[in-house]
Amino acid sequence: MRCAMTAYSINKGIGRTVEFRGLKAQYLFIFAGGLLGMLILTMILYMAGASSYICLFLGGGGSTLVVWQTFALNRKYGEHGLMKIAAGKRHPRYIVCRRSVRRCLKCSAKSAAL
Repeated sequence: MRCAMTAYSINKGIGRTVEFRGLKAQYLFIFAGGLLGMLILTMILYMAGASSYICLFLGGGGSTLVVWQTFALNRKYGEHGLMKIAAGKRHPRYIVCRRSVRRCLKCSAKSAAL
């Protein structure tokens, strides 16, 4: 008698970033959060008594804008681009040294003599 062995596929995505239709990493959160926000905004407008056509126009137009901008950001900045931009904003543009030039030269002369 032969044993029937079941063939299991191996997960080859270990260590890779999550990807959905070309969107990678943090863009998925922007995508999902933007669409969820547009859905909630549309529901609030509808319950507040706004016209159905206004709700449909704003919901559809806003969702289209969120999808378009998310894919544009993904194309422009890549997988880690938004994190690089955020880090660049926290990095100082220049370092200010308020010591006089004479004092800087004295300190360097003393350290060189030692």
